[in-house]
Amino acid sequence: MLRLNKYLSEAGVCSRREADRLIEQGRVKVDGTPATVGMQVDEHAQITVDGKAVGEKKQKTILIAVNKPRGIVCSEAHQGNDTNIIEFLQYPKRITYMGRLDKDSEGLLLMTNRGDLINEMMRAAHYHEKEYEVVVDRPFTDRFLNDLAAGVYLKELDVTTRPCQVQRLGKRKFSIVLTQGLNRQIRRMCGELGYHVQELKRTRIMNIRLGHLKTGTWRNVTEEELQELLYLLEESGAEAAEVAETEGAE
Repeated sequence: MLRLNKYLSEAGVCSRREADRLIEQGRVKVDGTPATVGMQVDEHAQITVDGKAVGEKKQKTILIAVNKPRGIVCSEAHQGNDTNIIEFLQYPKRITYMGRLDKDSEGLLLMTNRGDLINEMMRAAHYHEKEYEVVVDRPFTDRFLNDLAAGVYLKELDVTTRPCQVQRLGKRKFSIVLTQGLNRQIRRMCGELGYHVQELKRTRIMNIRLGHLKTGTWRNVTEEELQELLYLLEESGAEAAEVAETEGAE
């Protein structure tokens, strides 16, 4: 037996969190009966999402890189007057996003049919690198960059951000490499230091780069990129497990 949200995740339908939302919305049925959050299913269960049967777990991996425009919302649910990423792409097969970009941000977004990849990517303990280019409202000092790099205490979240890599790209523009994904993290960090973010673009997720991909378009991630990503995810998972084991022994 397997928890339904995990089954849907491993079948590539969506992340576990999104699976629970779909279940709560009554969009998932097991053997013709509306599913409930937390229920267990066996390998013989007939599972549908929005009336479509969930296929075998073994399927061809879909992984695409999208250059998300500003104004598009990372959600699978309809957002009133806003367009969500699923509606915007109109991709012919069911895929979902690996890590969000907020509505006011643009740049690289990975989308896949593999829930296991999403789960691995979302594990904060694994220190997965994501790189951004940021433009703030006024020229900044080197001290501002040093403060960002050292970690910033965020009052709203009561947490200090991890140390990160920062590089000046202009009087008001810099690049930053994060290894955590707090809600609106870069905007909050800059705000704590007295600056307002005017533009924010994600340019890299681990080994996959935005490159020259035009805004609003997408490309298939190459097999070479996919294999390197899988290797990096596996390595980061092993490192996190070693750290947890070491800390538990102390």
